Amino acid sequence: MFAEDKTSALDAFRLPTGAAESLRHALPEVAGHAVAAIVAEVPAYAGALTGEMGTKIEMAVRGALGGFLNLASRKAGPSPLAASLEGAYALGRGEARSGRSLDALLAAYRVGARVAWRELAAVTVAAGMGAPAVARFAELVFAYIDELSAASVTGHSDELATSGRARRRALDRLAQSLLAGEPAQTVAAAAAAAEAAEWTPPQTLTAVLLPDSDIRAARPVVDRLDRRTLQTTVEHLRDTSVLLVPDAHGPARGHLLRLLAGHDAVTGPPVPWSLARHSFDRAVRVSRLFPGGGSLDTEEHLVALVVSADPRALADLRERALAPLAAERASTVGKLVETLRSWLLHQGRRDEVAAELFVHPQTVRYRVARLRELYGDRLRDPEWVLLLTVALSTPDTP
Repeated sequence: MFAEDKTSALDAFRLPTGAAESLRHALPEVAGHAVAAIVAEVPAYAGALTGEMGTKIEMAVRGALGGFLNLASRKAGPSPLAASLEGAYALGRGEARSGRSLDALLAAYRVGARVAWRELAAVTVAAGMGAPAVARFAELVFAYIDELSAASVTGHSDELATSGRARRRALDRLAQSLLAGEPAQTVAAAAAAAEAAEWTPPQTLTAVLLPDSDIRAARPVVDRLDRRTLQTTVEHLRDTSVLLVPDAHGPARGHLLRLLAGHDAVTGPPVPWSLARHSFDRAVRVSRLFPGGGSLDTEEHLVALVVSADPRALADLRERALAPLAAERASTVGKLVETLRSWLLHQGRRDEVAAELFVHPQTVRYRVARLRELYGDRLRDPEWVLLLTVALSTPDTP
């Protein structure tokens, strides 16, 4: 609305009947010149002199000028200002929906006001208005334009806020849908959800888990990711944010992992975007296998994922693999197990085993000799070597 001083000043001003009629007669031409200037001087409206946009601009200019003339020449009754402000507010919202910036809209107001005032002033002078009245008229013209600008700014901001909230809700629904990964969900259904969120599907998505306690510190990292990155939360993962990062496959994966270094992030594998649940599930499993493990790449822990897929079967396998050690003392068993594991991994290279275990090579020789006594020919049996390798594939074997 007009500020109080502007409203009272306008209430005290009346265009002479002759001047008002002259201005109303000149309105179409003035509006046309203002539109041409806006199209020529504001890049966002370039080329809009013809077509639907040009028509909309001309209608907006005519409406604004006509509203002012009605306001300045009224004799009594309610102010027509409210209708003009509603139109300006709607114009601001429409500009936001069309993707044009606030700068473009305000520039259009400035250009239109300059051209309109130049021509309206010429008409009022020709109609015999004195200099003081013309000066007062100029003040009111620009006060009116200021009010229209403010109304359009509000409309523009409200539309962005409303559409932004709606889009964020749609993006969250999309992320939740992808993470649900229900069997009934088809690629077509996922594509429909993406379209509703105005989200362009990538080739792949990579799930990243970030504790909420680290999300603030990682914000500069998140801001550097693909703008299509989805962020949401999952009920069963308390205090954890889930990112779905587009196209972080190939060389881009190394870049993503470097960005996340130093944060408690768990990065799943890249998968086709509609199958994001698979990447998420793997990240969740690794996070549970290595809680508080810092920055983790799930693809560096595939063996641990495989052997932990059936904990009961793994326990049975380890029990069978370590059965020959059952009669040994507990302290001896631990040393023999770590030696056997290292011996298998280093293919019997004694010096490398000694370096890994921080013991003398002679100690390794002694322990391996004891293992050969306990296992006998089984250490040369390929099936037993496979069994032992799988059973002892993680260093936390009891």
